Amino acid sequence: MNPRAHHKFWPARVPHAIAPPATPLPDNLLVNARRFPHRPALVFLGQTTTYAELAAQVQRLAAWLAERGIVKGDRVLVDLQNCPQLVIAHYAILSANAVVVPVNPMSRAAEIRHLIEDSGAVLAITSADLTAEWLSAGMAARNLLVTRLAEVLPEGGVGDDAGLPSGWADWLNADVALPAGATAWADAMDCTGEPPVTTVGADDLALLPYTSGTTGHPKGCMHLHRSLQHNVFAGTLWANANHEDVILGVVPMFHITGMVVVMHGTLAAGAALVLMPRWQREYAARLIKEHRVTRWTNIPTMVIDLLASPQVDTFDLSSMISIGGGGAAMPQAIAERLWQRYGLRYMEGYGLTETAAPSHSNPYDAPKQQCLGVPYISCDARVIDPDTLRELPVGESGEIIVHGPMVFDGYWRRPDATQAAFIEFEGRRFFRTGDIGYVDADGYFFMTDRLKRMINASGFKVWPAEVENLMHAHPGIAEACIISAPDAYRGETVKAVVVRRAGHEALTAEQLREWCKAHMAAYKVPAVVEFVDTLPKSGAGKVMWRALQEREKAK
Repeated sequence: MNPRAHHKFWPARVPHAIAPPATPLPDNLLVNARRFPHRPALVFLGQTTTYAELAAQVQRLAAWLAERGIVKGDRVLVDLQNCPQLVIAHYAILSANAVVVPVNPMSRAAEIRHLIEDSGAVLAITSADLTAEWLSAGMAARNLLVTRLAEVLPEGGVGDDAGLPSGWADWLNADVALPAGATAWADAMDCTGEPPVTTVGADDLALLPYTSGTTGHPKGCMHLHRSLQHNVFAGTLWANANHEDVILGVVPMFHITGMVVVMHGTLAAGAALVLMPRWQREYAARLIKEHRVTRWTNIPTMVIDLLASPQVDTFDLSSMISIGGGGAAMPQAIAERLWQRYGLRYMEGYGLTETAAPSHSNPYDAPKQQCLGVPYISCDARVIDPDTLRELPVGESGEIIVHGPMVFDGYWRRPDATQAAFIEFEGRRFFRTGDIGYVDADGYFFMTDRLKRMINASGFKVWPAEVENLMHAHPGIAEACIISAPDAYRGETVKAVVVRRAGHEALTAEQLREWCKAHMAAYKVPAVVEFVDTLPKSGAGKVMWRALQEREKAK
């Protein structure tokens, strides 16, 4: 293939490659707090936080972290929904020269325990409604900093007359008793100590997000400030974004896309970030109209849901100039409806936790539907035969490999996994994505399959080996194999093929699902459970998951 075929579709005035800044991530906020002190940085449930206010809050929390003994390289877990506290926590941790370990708020104790133990984290920042999971996971209360999501609002909470979706007020105001020894958010924010001097630079560890892959336990991806800064600044150039933009922040910011593209990207540009703590289509439409949102990064299921609303004819999206995302393919019919109704082209992109979100994106002036896009700014991507590692010609499917400054350094304390994840190709280090795709004659990439076992449910990545690992803790399960099943809304969903343990023949699918809900994040819980007498095995005794997957596809 010609690695430059896509250059004729390259956005005008956008460089093909950039050097990442030498400064760490929190410097972006400090610069814009001086440039635009009175501009809105965050908008949350009607409350606006200016850039100057946000920077001051970050400095106070960083000072508290330093008083707590947090030093350079320490890992701090952040387990929060999209809210100002999450943003403050990220920037304070980084300002204190420490490392952010993001946690999905849907995670349960068994999943959290692995993150605590593997990362060696010394502190966790979370919300009151999640503290029970942290205590169950073995985190000492003295190592918890706890907030209520609504406590940053002027009245310290929201009323039933706030115009929020049904049930949100109770959830946002949830105030579980603070565990003895834990620190309340308000107390930490009252810190009057001197904030620490930020000494980290481009080559220091900034972020340790966890991803599973083919092994049972998730692995930490080591991102330095420079790999994140590359995609923060590249994203602004690619989108032609600026400080007058208003961004809807509803994709979860514990996830690499929400974190890098939405949170860090917005604040580096000096733009306004309108935060949604969870998805609700009518409320999203209301925020877009009220705040004149210009850009919205999402997952396709959000757009599908928005357009399915009975109130869709009343939605005003006239302020929008850009909409797009990834995680799953956008159905052609939905993309066409979005274009016909609002004149918006859905811009699909592609990336992984290991590539700090985008490694590919569609050019704004020349997008192709259901396409990963072209290799992004500074990125070189190829398609190779996964066995021979030979580059494949146009139109032939193989494994996508990626090289560029956005690629992570390796897996935390897993040199074996790191070595397996990279190959040397044309004298450079390329990351093996495990995704199967092809390149067309124009240099656009398309995905066709996955080399790795992975289920993509509405953009949430579910790793079967991890779910199997958790399910084997159930006393009634002798064996379990996780595969994907088709789903009209999510694209695909999780299915468990289970062999009951002797003496547990009465175990039902519903009982098993309820147990799973208590032990793993909701998106990992099998939507379908099939009981069988035996699982197919290879001569070496390994479960032949692919045979079960093929049987499911044949249905």
